[in-house]
Amino acid sequence: MSGAVVLVTGASAGIGAAIVGRFARENYRVIAVARRESPLRALAAQLGSQTEIRTLALDVRDPSAAKQAVAMAMESFGRLDCLVNNAGSGKWAPVHATSDDDVDEVLEISVKAPFRFSREALEVMGRGASIINIGSTFGILGGVDGGIYCVAKAGLIGLTQTLAAQYGASGIRSNLVAPGVIRTSMTEAAWEMEPFRRLNQEMTPIHRDGTCEDVANAVYFLASEEGGYINGQTLALDGGWTTTKYLSPEALMAKRVPQ
Repeated sequence: MSGAVVLVTGASAGIGAAIVGRFARENYRVIAVARRESPLRALAAQLGSQTEIRTLALDVRDPSAAKQAVAMAMESFGRLDCLVNNAGSGKWAPVHATSDDDVDEVLEISVKAPFRFSREALEVMGRGASIINIGSTFGILGGVDGGIYCVAKAGLIGLTQTLAAQYGASGIRSNLVAPGVIRTSMTEAAWEMEPFRRLNQEMTPIHRDGTCEDVANAVYFLASEEGGYINGQTLALDGGWTTTKYLSPEALMAKRVPQ
């Protein structure tokens, strides 16, 4: 993959920035897309000594965003080897409290944008390329108050599977990484809430929080030759949260308080 090129959406901070950094360390050239220009400039300055990086400040909801980003990859580097659809919306509310505007926003960012970016990337990708979507464990399992968030993340799994079926024979693989809740600036406040910690930490067999670097390592593996026979899969990156009925000893021995 000498000279390979990766396009990452939602690239300016958190998981997206970690993914960009991981690919940069492996000498991928980078197209970094996000809404905010200032963090993108900072990211480019940080990684500029490691790789060639181009930044594009735009909203992935713009119907022309995908075309602009893929055009930048081709004009700058002449190829596109990996697309990482990382941009997403974190709106969280029960169905009865979710407005049509909320539905539209989440679907635009978390389903329609990955669909458009994938469609544009497929026009220029060749054999050995891959598309990696960043979803959530709440696309695998619905959650209380999940509402449109869970719907969108489940839809992203469906997109990944149909891409894998349609284009795998052309040598283009598609997979999804579904993290549990990762500690970022977006989720920082939630970690101070006791119910949140109980739901995540006390139900996870591995006794540490997931990190942005954990996600970035999984994404890079799926894009690399070492992951070259993996196609159409959803990788739950959650320490066992979705596949076990683990409870910490503290939770098991706690006294129930009547409501």
